[in-house]
Amino acid sequence: MEPTRKEHDFLGELEIPNHLYYGIQTFRAVENFNITGIPISKEPLFIKALGYVKKAAAMANKDCGAIDPKIAEAICYGSDQVIAGKFDQEFVSDLIQGGAGTSVNMNANEVIANIGLEYLGHKKGEYNFLHPNNHVNCSQSTNDAYPSAFRIALYLKMESFIKTFAGLEVAFAKKGEEFKDVLKMGRTQLQDAVPMTLGQEFKAYATTIGEDIQRLKNAQELLLEINMGATAIGTKVNAPEGYPEICVKYLADEVGIPLTLSPDLIEATVDTGAYVQIMGTLKRSAVKISKICNDLRLLSSGPRTGFNEINLPARQPGSSIMPGKVNPVIPEVVNQTCFYVIGQDLTVTMAAEAGQLQLNVMEPVIAFAMFTSLDYLSNAIQTLIDKCIVGITANVDHCYNMVMNSIGIVTQLNPIIGYEESASIAGEALKTGKSVHQIAVLERKLITQEKWDEIYSLENLIHPKFITK
Repeated sequence: MEPTRKEHDFLGELEIPNHLYYGIQTFRAVENFNITGIPISKEPLFIKALGYVKKAAAMANKDCGAIDPKIAEAICYGSDQVIAGKFDQEFVSDLIQGGAGTSVNMNANEVIANIGLEYLGHKKGEYNFLHPNNHVNCSQSTNDAYPSAFRIALYLKMESFIKTFAGLEVAFAKKGEEFKDVLKMGRTQLQDAVPMTLGQEFKAYATTIGEDIQRLKNAQELLLEINMGATAIGTKVNAPEGYPEICVKYLADEVGIPLTLSPDLIEATVDTGAYVQIMGTLKRSAVKISKICNDLRLLSSGPRTGFNEINLPARQPGSSIMPGKVNPVIPEVVNQTCFYVIGQDLTVTMAAEAGQLQLNVMEPVIAFAMFTSLDYLSNAIQTLIDKCIVGITANVDHCYNMVMNSIGIVTQLNPIIGYEESASIAGEALKTGKSVHQIAVLERKLITQEKWDEIYSLENLIHPKFITK
């Protein structure tokens, strides 16, 4: 039989396996919340952030005389071990849980308390020397410790996501340069429009990604305002004078980001507007990425009966019945990931709306939605870069021939022969299958071959200039 230790809370006693660093409240959480099967150990940045919060609180409490310096030292030691990732496996609470994150907060309190007890020469569970609530959670509530840690973790995770997202911008920009001289037909409403280059198309993808990177950076700044020291509802009950300011200063120094104390702790304790804005911005990015993937699937469609303007790297056989078929599986999987992120935006919206009075108890599902969305979309973007974008090639001749055989090029004749005559040519070309060149130059003799060559030179098609009669 494995040795155990007896722990108690006001609901009763439990035997806790002695090798575990978490205690009775975490044990109850594991029994109560088997929801996602994803424990917080899968979010190491969240665990690290919890360690930062507990360490900053201990240092601030020591400065304010709320806890003994030796106890503070033990808590700081335990927090440093948690920050270093040495006890990630001890964080077993499900990401989605009732209680506004209390189980996550107590998971951190218990683990740090037991690490600290061993540091002081005591056994796990000897909480009369170092207590999870009285010492590790001193001057705190779940209602300020959990959201502060969540904001820090989310800020750091967004840093990583934005770097990955920037890689997609670079990948599209490189293709834009590679394809800068590949003439193709632009389309609106899936109908021929006017000529452009494949490079312009891919450069536009890079530009739209760059715009969203800036929007994400702007939204990320909202996470820097935290409510540490608010305790239960923002009144600072049980916190010593000056504690909030000291704690936030320590926390900013430890994490290395410019955290600030909210000027209205009551408002900050209930408000989840930052998450709504960030998730909305992330949804916007997912919508754009998915639209681009739709384009890639269209542009590579065929190969004989579709657009066939570009070739996506062949990644796997595409059919169990149709030999030789290759599907655009990478854009497809990115599409599906984007759908998930778009759906999680509604989850965050509903969870934020469900807050009541002085607290929003739905923050755990907000955390789950945002953490998983950033993780999944980051993985999808990296997959899109590595397994698709960098390997795209252009069917140059096919693109050019489609332009010159298109009726859409008649638009360039508008300034020379007028809209009505151009429309007449387009109609005849569509009806007879003749080319615009044949009708306009050879049959109707509306312009000379020399003028035609000027209008439809590669340079003028790529960078159109106004050509007079």
